[in-house]
Amino acid sequence: MTEIFDMLLTLSQDIKTVKAYLLNFHKSRLEQFSDEWIDGQVVMQTLHISKRTLQSLRDSGVLPYSRINGKFYYKVSDIEALLESNYSPSKSKHYGGK
Repeated sequence: MTEIFDMLLTLSQDIKTVKAYLLNFHKSRLEQFSDEWIDGQVVMQTLHISKRTLQSLRDSGVLPYSRINGKFYYKVSDIEALLESNYSPSKSKHYGGK
């Protein structure tokens, strides 16, 4: 009986170790994602905006960028920050216009 108990304790520790590893992996992936760079085409497709709108965001200083050989790149974290800064929560908790 103690043999089974010891096996369960060992299994429990192994599960905790795997869980900690997965949480750490997930956190590092989120950090990596927020530091990722994407090009203007991906930004336009993702935000459903035109090339001119993206240029306006650059020109006005609203969206930071990097330019290499005429191609523009943007940090995902900067795009997320832009979206967050313009977030307007719903004034009504009811949906469907009622």
